[in-house]
Amino acid sequence: MDTKPAPFVPPAPTPRKTPPSTLEMMRIVYRNPLELWGEHTYNEPWISATGVGGALIVANDPGLIRHVLIDNARNYKMATVRQLILRPILRDGLLTAEGEVWKRSRKAMAPVFTPRHIFGFAQPMLKRTLEFVTRYEAGGMSDIAHDMTLLTYDILAETLFSGEIAGEPGSFAREIDRLFETMGRVDPLDLLRAPEWLPRLTRIRGRKTMAYFRKIVTDTVKLREAAFKRDPEAVPQDFLTLLLKAEGPDGLTRQEVEDNIITFIGAGHETTARALGWTLYCLAEAPWERDRIEAEIDQVLAREPDPTKWLDAMPLTRAALDEALRLYPPAPSINREPIEAEDWKDLHLPKRAAVLVMPWVVHRHRKLWDKPDAFMPERFHPGNREKIDRFQYLPFGAGPRVCIGASFAMQEAIIALAILLSRFRFDVTAATKPWPVQKLTTQPQGGLPMQVTARHR
Repeated sequence: MDTKPAPFVPPAPTPRKTPPSTLEMMRIVYRNPLELWGEHTYNEPWISATGVGGALIVANDPGLIRHVLIDNARNYKMATVRQLILRPILRDGLLTAEGEVWKRSRKAMAPVFTPRHIFGFAQPMLKRTLEFVTRYEAGGMSDIAHDMTLLTYDILAETLFSGEIAGEPGSFAREIDRLFETMGRVDPLDLLRAPEWLPRLTRIRGRKTMAYFRKIVTDTVKLREAAFKRDPEAVPQDFLTLLLKAEGPDGLTRQEVEDNIITFIGAGHETTARALGWTLYCLAEAPWERDRIEAEIDQVLAREPDPTKWLDAMPLTRAALDEALRLYPPAPSINREPIEAEDWKDLHLPKRAAVLVMPWVVHRHRKLWDKPDAFMPERFHPGNREKIDRFQYLPFGAGPRVCIGASFAMQEAIIALAILLSRFRFDVTAATKPWPVQKLTTQPQGGLPMQVTARHR
């Protein structure tokens, strides 16, 4: 008799049965865009409609997604709405820059994210995680969503900035939450494509937070420049140094250097923090999966001290992480606009249409996945993951603008999960009632309060 439990179905908005009114739509988009989409969005290869700001295309077909993000990427620019939200925060950072500025930034950062460099970050990642988990030794309740923000901040500070970020971790975590709460939402004026000079009342509260982050960046750069003056040979060859070395007439401007620092401080750790939190939550709700992963981690750690080898040595752990990334993609929406009108099969894509490639929808699409709303890590077990189309699973995007830090993030997440799950067990309680909300990233509203206990005494 098969006694395997039914898979856990984690919380998510129920697809709408009727379209919202214009006013209701604006309210939903501001509060939580994940609640906007109807049942047909999760069943059709694409949706073509006219929205508040003009033509709207929702692209779900993997072939269409490939066309937009790779085959004809030159005809697609970053969507106006997305830029209206992100540019006030990141300006000309890698996520928002376009054209020559983007090319210069990508070229300047590429050396940091080569496999050799990423493997070199493994020991610092391990060191910071081992230091971090000592906080759990007494056990008790903790907000794991908040904790993972602190952990990934520690790792980012150690690896990319050699421990020299000017901010203080506790206040940083609070301000990050405030930043996403104020600046990271779609304002109704964005949907109407109102000009940038028209103030977004919803974001005025975020100006103080933005100034806080800009000050961190300025102070961090000053610290490193002072180190250069003291002893150029002793300066670490990390992300910060490489960016500063790329400054110059043929490279990055000082403003672009600072914009990219804030991009990585703000966005570079946030996505991994969310992935870790959701993974620990899903495993707590599916203890039969967690048991197998704990056994895998225990076996690997007993025989393999080198953390650069853990990603390949822990296929079950990686599969659980991949499945959490499927259900709760850190970046739930990829937005593009055609520069010129074109046709793909029998779909017309008008000039300046809002083309949405939404990992949130594609990852839960009824025609692409079996039991799409369930947490089933076996989808990503060896032998199964090879059957998944490259363009139906997009946790890091795709094409020329694929996340430059994807390998860094996967290594970091596996090292963190290995240490966390080898030493402690994370359990849900009556207080653990997360609700996924889109504020740039897919965040658990209400946090992730969980009971932490030591596994080995």
